[in-house]
Amino acid sequence: MALMGREHWKTIWVGSAGNMVEWFDWFVYASFATYFAGAFFPDGNPTAQLMNTAGIFAVGFFMRPVGGWLLGRVADRRGRKTALTLTVTLMSASAVLIAIAPTYAVAGYGGAFVLLLARLLQGLSVGGEYAASATYMTEATDPKKRGFASSFQYVSMTVGQLIGLALLIILQRTLSEDALAGWGWRIPFVVGAAGAAVVFYLRRTMLESEVYEESADGDAAVGEKGSLRALWEHRREAFLVVALTMGGTLAYYTYTTYLTKYLSNTAGLPKQTATLVSFCALLVFACVQPLAGALSDRIGRRPMLITFGVCATFLTVPVMTLLSKVDSFWPAFGLALFALVMITPYTALSAVVKAELFPTGVRALGVALPYALANSLFGGTAEYVALWFKDGGIESGFYWYVAACAAVSLVVYVTMRETRDVDLHRVGDGRKSSHERTARLAS
Repeated sequence: MALMGREHWKTIWVGSAGNMVEWFDWFVYASFATYFAGAFFPDGNPTAQLMNTAGIFAVGFFMRPVGGWLLGRVADRRGRKTALTLTVTLMSASAVLIAIAPTYAVAGYGGAFVLLLARLLQGLSVGGEYAASATYMTEATDPKKRGFASSFQYVSMTVGQLIGLALLIILQRTLSEDALAGWGWRIPFVVGAAGAAVVFYLRRTMLESEVYEESADGDAAVGEKGSLRALWEHRREAFLVVALTMGGTLAYYTYTTYLTKYLSNTAGLPKQTATLVSFCALLVFACVQPLAGALSDRIGRRPMLITFGVCATFLTVPVMTLLSKVDSFWPAFGLALFALVMITPYTALSAVVKAELFPTGVRALGVALPYALANSLFGGTAEYVALWFKDGGIESGFYWYVAACAAVSLVVYVTMRETRDVDLHRVGDGRKSSHERTARLAS
């Protein structure tokens, strides 16, 4: 029986609170990079320093497939609760490492090595976090409200970033530029480590999802649960996850983690103004996620994804071009908000549509590994590729790159099957629920 009422909301809270802290740590690296870039690398070209820190940021993404495989396997074999507790432990350790990392002046490139190690741990953790929380919230909620519940995946991710941006705004207004670059940038990583300790307690007391518990031997033999061999049996769905994620994750990271730097480094807005623009736009973005998730529960996942694909394919270039020319808060805010609303039909459904593709015995791994691969190739490199185009004097090439990736995903959205009415107990066994058969006939 699906969880309802207070228990339903408790499930959403426990599943998303840890995700919030995980992504707070993940995003404050990007948000504070303009301040600590010079701390770990020799003085020189500011763009080159940002490229170095962006490169380390991207390296964290390349650990995500490893984390997706390892922690996805744990989630499928040992339970969602075990995996979720482990991910937040790893994230706490990485936050502590960044907070105490020595600067270039103290240890040369030793500080950059510590930073790299911390990012590898973060990548490992986040690679499993997304899938474990996505499968948990999808399985432990009312089947008719899966889209609504799973939309809190990106709500929590965005709230984590908002807290990071809010902390940045406070520090910008209370510390001098020199103090921020000297030691103030360490504060958010201390906060992240403390938050992870709280979430660790919450997750130790959480309940396992009923769908997982009722799976018993699952859709595969116990020894096959969470294995690559079992995932290979669902390789079509795995490739589908990569393709449908490609455009969405690139657009998301373009308009979130990269946006503040873009407004500051390209449009020429003051850092404080660029940060405030990102904060206000993301606040509205977080509020509309549940609305889009609830709408998908009524009209289906495909229409929402197709809407995103069309908008991102044809509007990315003009939106990014206009953003490069803004000179004050309001035009920047309006365009940033438009861009984030444009990608909402993807972000609100990202978790649920992937989880609905796989059977219980391989659901976490099926979401984790292909999603992490797509993020490594497209999301994690977004900032670095953008700066590479800028450094080469052809910044507009990045806009077309984002639009092209969105176009590839659009083709997938148009051709994929509807997943809204699948029975999570029976996914992958060749049998369909009556609701799904009706949906398939209608499509």
